[in-house]
Amino acid sequence: MKQLFIFLPFIVPGVLLSQGNNAFITLSGNVIADHKPLEYAIISISGTQMGATTDSTGFYRINNIPRGSYQVQVNCIGFNTLTRVLHIHDDKDVSLNIDFTNSENKLNEVVVTGTLKEVSRIESPVTVEVFKPAFFKRNPTPNIFDALQNVNGVKPQINCNVCNTGDIHINGLEGPFTMVLIDGMPIVSSLSTVYGLSGIPNSLVERIEIVKGPASSLYGSEAVGGLINIITKRPEYAPAFSADVMSTSYHEHNADLGFKSKIGKKIIVLNGINYFTFQNRVDKNHDLFTDVTLQNRLSVFQKWNFERSEHRIFSLAARSMYEDRWGGDKRWEKKYRGGDSIYGESIYTKRWELLGNYQLPVKEKLMLSFSYNHHDQDSRYGTTSYIARQSIAFGQITWDKKIGVHDLLFGTALRYTWYDDNTPATRSGNAGMNPQNQPQSIWLPGVFFQNEISIGTRQRLLLGLRYDHNSYHGNIFTPRLAYKYSIDDENIFRVNAGTGFRLVNLFTEDHAALTGARTVEVKNKLNPERSYNVNCNYIKKIYTVSGTFIGIDASLFYTFFNNRIIGDYDTNPNKIIYDNLNGHAISQGVSLNMDITFQNGMKMYGGGTYMENTLTQNGRSEQQILTEKFTAVWALSYKFNKLNLSMDYTGNVYSPMRLPLLSDTDPRKDKSPWWSIQNLQLTYSGMHLIEIYGGIKNLLNWTPNKGNPFIIARANDPFDKEVQFGGNGQVLATANNPYALTFDPTYVYAPNQGIRAFLGFRYSIK
Repeated sequence: MKQLFIFLPFIVPGVLLSQGNNAFITLSGNVIADHKPLEYAIISISGTQMGATTDSTGFYRINNIPRGSYQVQVNCIGFNTLTRVLHIHDDKDVSLNIDFTNSENKLNEVVVTGTLKEVSRIESPVTVEVFKPAFFKRNPTPNIFDALQNVNGVKPQINCNVCNTGDIHINGLEGPFTMVLIDGMPIVSSLSTVYGLSGIPNSLVERIEIVKGPASSLYGSEAVGGLINIITKRPEYAPAFSADVMSTSYHEHNADLGFKSKIGKKIIVLNGINYFTFQNRVDKNHDLFTDVTLQNRLSVFQKWNFERSEHRIFSLAARSMYEDRWGGDKRWEKKYRGGDSIYGESIYTKRWELLGNYQLPVKEKLMLSFSYNHHDQDSRYGTTSYIARQSIAFGQITWDKKIGVHDLLFGTALRYTWYDDNTPATRSGNAGMNPQNQPQSIWLPGVFFQNEISIGTRQRLLLGLRYDHNSYHGNIFTPRLAYKYSIDDENIFRVNAGTGFRLVNLFTEDHAALTGARTVEVKNKLNPERSYNVNCNYIKKIYTVSGTFIGIDASLFYTFFNNRIIGDYDTNPNKIIYDNLNGHAISQGVSLNMDITFQNGMKMYGGGTYMENTLTQNGRSEQQILTEKFTAVWALSYKFNKLNLSMDYTGNVYSPMRLPLLSDTDPRKDKSPWWSIQNLQLTYSGMHLIEIYGGIKNLLNWTPNKGNPFIIARANDPFDKEVQFGGNGQVLATANNPYALTFDPTYVYAPNQGIRAFLGFRYSIK
C-alpha cells in the first residue's frame, strides 16, 4: 500500500448469536467503488478468524461458515469501514456485494485545507467538507464553476446577463470573499475570480475541499467568507487514459481527455486537455440579445511527480487556458467589436499557471510551495475597453513538527501582485477614481504559527496567528482558534473562531463596474475589510443493523464585518458608488446536511441553509442585494444492478432576493420569486471500459424572465442614444422610454438557459 489512512470502523451494536455446527456455507461477492472493482479490500467476520481479501476483479470468497448471525466488516484504504449483518439459517451459499461509491461519506479521508497539513478529516479540528468526482458526476458540467451548484451553502452566481461571467458565493457572501486555491496555491484571485473560474475543467479534480468561514490566518487576504481548495489528481493513481465527452441539445460540446506516461523509473507525468465550445445564438426571451454567451475555451494541464528517496515530495504542475466569449445583440460580429453600432461584450482571456511542492532534503519536514500565474485580458463592453494584465508570484515554506501532544506548524510566505489596466484604477493621483492611489505592485510578506494540541484522546485545540505586512495598508494580524470534542465515535462537536481581512481592487472584483451604462464613483479612501467569525459544527453518524448509514452535519455561523465595502446601486441609477460602510455588516445563519446510504443501493443527499446577510448604516438595517435567505440542494441516486443502470435526480431551490432596479418606475420585480433548477440523469455501466450517461437539465425550464416584462433594460438602445436626461442628470420619461430607464444588464439572479437534454460517455483504461 502506498498510503496510510486512519480507519474509523462503522460500529454497529449487536452481539454474536448462537452458531450451529451442522452446516457450513460459502460467502462470496464483489467489492466496488464508482462502478470499478476494489483490490485488496479486507472482508472479515467479527468474533471469528474467518476472512478474505479481494482480488484484482474485486471478488472475494470465505468458505466453511457455520449457521448463525454475524457482523461482516469490510475495510479498504481510503474508505470508511462498512458493516453488514449476516443471518445464516439454511445450507444455501450467500452472495454479498459491497459498494463504496458514496464517496461523500468517507469521513476518514485525508484533508489538507483546514490546517495546511495532511490529517484525517474526522480528526481535524477545522470543519472541512470534501467532495469527490463521483459527487459531481451526478450532474455533469463542463467546469468547476457550474459543478458547485449542488453543494449546500455554495452558489455559483451569474453577475451579467450579457457575458455570463460570475463568482462563487459561500453562505451568501459575494465572490470576492471566497478564496479559490489549486493544490493549496492562491492562484485564482482578482481577474481570474471573474474570468478564469469557468476555465477550470472537472477532469483535473481529485477532490474539492471547502472551508466555510475566515481562513486568513493560514491563507491571507481574500479568505474572508471561506475557501475552496481544488486538489488535482495524483499521476500515480490516475488512469492510463481517460475520456469524457458530452453534448447538449443547446449545442454545447465538452471534451475532457487525460493520459499519463512514465519517464524512466522515477517520473510520472499526467496530461489533461479540456475543450468546450458553444456557438448557438439562442434568444428564447425575444429581446434580440443572446440568452447564453457564446464560448470557445481550451485548457491544457500537465502534472509531474518525481519519486525521491525517503518518500519525499516533489511535484510540478502547469496549466494554460485560452477563452473567447461574447454575448449581446444576435447580429453582432467581430467587426463590430468596440463600436457603437451593434452592441456586444467580447472577452479574450489568456492565462497560464505554474505551481509546485518540494520537500527539502533535510531530517525535519520542511516544505517549499511556490506558484506563478499570468492573466491577460482583452475585453470590449460595447464601446468600453477593458485591457488588463496581472501576474502573481507566491512562495511559502512550512515546518511541520510534533513535540509530545503539540503538533506545530511554522510558516513564512511572500506574495507579489502586479496589476495594470487601461482604467483610472491604475492612474496615480486621480482622486476621482482612485483616491488611495493604490500602486500597481503589491508586496505581501507574512509569517504564521499554528499549534494543534491533543487533550486526551477525544479533544483537540488549535491555536493560530498570522502576521502580514501589506506594502500599502501596513500591518495585519489574524488570530484563529479551533476546538474539537469527540463525544464518542458517532458524535463530534467543533467550534471555530477567527478573523479575516480583504484588500480591494474594484475593477477586478465587480463586473458591474464595466458592463452597461453605469459609471463608478469612489467617495472616500477605501480601507481593508475586516471580519470576525464564529462557527459551531456538530456531526452525528448513525449505523443501523440493516446496513443503512445516516450522516447529519449541522452548523451555526456568525460573521461581523468592519469597513465593509459596498457597491451602492440605489442612490443614482447611472452610477455604482463605492465606499466603506458607515456601520457594519452581519452574515449569520444555520446549515444542515444529511446523507443516507441504504444497503439496497439507494443514496440520498440533502442540505439546506437559512441565512441573513444584512447591512447596517446610520442605524438602518436592510437585506443585502442579490442574496437569498434560504437555499437547499438535494441528490437522489439509485442503481439497478441487474440492468447496470443508475439514476441521479439532483436539484437546488432558492428563496427570493432583492434585485437591483434602476428607479421607482422600473417595471421589473424588485424581488425574485422562489426558483429551482432540477436535473435527471441515467448512467449505463454495462459495457467494458465505457460508461454512457444522459438526461435532462433544468427539468422545470426555469429562466429569470418568467413574470418580468424584460430582463435587460433598454436592450433596444444599448448605447443610450435615445435616452434623454434632465438638468441634474436624471433620466426623463419619453414616448420610447416610458419607464425612464438606461441600458442595464445587471438584473440577473438565475441562469438564462432553459430545459435541455444532454448525452455523453466516459472511457477509461487503468
